[in-house]
Amino acid sequence: MNRRTFLQAALVAAASSRSWVQGANDRIRVAIIGTGVRGNEILTSWLTHGDTAVVALCDVARDRLEKTAATLATAGQKADTYEDYRRILDRKDIDAVVVATPDHWHGPMTVEACQAGKDVYCEKPVAHQIAPALAMLDAARKHERVVQIGLQQRAWPHFQEAARVLREGAIGVPNHVVMAPPGGGGGGQPQPPATPQAPPDTLNWEMFQGPAPRKPFAPQRLRWRGFFDYGGGNLTDWGVHLVDVMHWFLDLDTQTPLVVQAAAQYVRSTPDPERVPDTYAVTLQYDKLVATLSNASLFGPHNEPWWGNYFFGDKALLLVNRDGYEVRPRPAPARPDEGAPASATALAIGFGEEKIMRMTDVTSLHVRDFLDCMRSRRRPRADIAIGVNSTLPTLLAIESVKAGGRAMKWDAAARKATAV
Repeated sequence: MNRRTFLQAALVAAASSRSWVQGANDRIRVAIIGTGVRGNEILTSWLTHGDTAVVALCDVARDRLEKTAATLATAGQKADTYEDYRRILDRKDIDAVVVATPDHWHGPMTVEACQAGKDVYCEKPVAHQIAPALAMLDAARKHERVVQIGLQQRAWPHFQEAARVLREGAIGVPNHVVMAPPGGGGGGQPQPPATPQAPPDTLNWEMFQGPAPRKPFAPQRLRWRGFFDYGGGNLTDWGVHLVDVMHWFLDLDTQTPLVVQAAAQYVRSTPDPERVPDTYAVTLQYDKLVATLSNASLFGPHNEPWWGNYFFGDKALLLVNRDGYEVRPRPAPARPDEGAPASATALAIGFGEEKIMRMTDVTSLHVRDFLDCMRSRRRPRADIAIGVNSTLPTLLAIESVKAGGRAMKWDAAARKATAV
């Protein structure tokens, strides 16, 4: 199958899946926990599938919850609303839950959902700490639940094609991967201090904190991702996507790094032990590979940002991100006797030159895989084990940051990280 036929087939599959309905009584009934930006994006993609219905919504912010319920009603679906997710887990008529909450809630909600007999579609990263991530995996296996992690790049046709190109030898033998998230720029924006005040009447601050340490409310905490208590900053948020692509392309889904070490600094923000530093560089060592994860922006020949995964091989470089992918052959050696490998063929897909599938359509494909797996009981393309393995290196990096930059060694048998 050539490249254009491959992409067209994927688009047709996405469109045809939306019209597949076995009947109202056969619909998978789902509840969405977390009605923020990502929760609503998933909802939009979920509604493209006729064999499922969103019957419940949950959020600790009442105004946001009511707005999402109204949006859902305009699509012809009525959902019950809850502030406490446990009321959803108590319902026997709900088959699955979507967990689109802050990261610190992923672990408890997924574990309890599995215990309640629900399948789970959980956003990435799997968790903000190692222990709850492992607990999610254990619960999914013990209760035989389908758990899909929101690593939807695995559903993107041009990522799938780039993976095939690499595995067919386009870059030769890979030895180094450089990973750069979009918009890194070497640091985040300055953040004001978290000044305590009374929470708004529409927010259940106690429920928001949940398993996290108790802290007084401050508006800055609602930008939760940068706080260690709730997330891992850009390092885990984007790092997990980039690590996941590396694992997938290089068949590392069942492997873990030998050592992870992070250098991190508060460059554009005031030092704050509660917050993830704004600038970082992480080194990951595998059996036959070295990888680097940094939030320094990279730029192309026309000053455009070129973020994503850079796979370096002895024949060529492959860059892949959500805008496309490109293979750049290594320059010919200065002298024929230097013995360089045969040059690769230049190849570029996307980057403004060709239509790339939209995020909503890709998420729809990822949801489709989850729904199909609920029916077949097979493991999804981004199964919880894959999600944990792709999240773990970023969590080890966070542990390295907390340990003052000491390297972290992972003992897979003992399931324990040790500073070395």
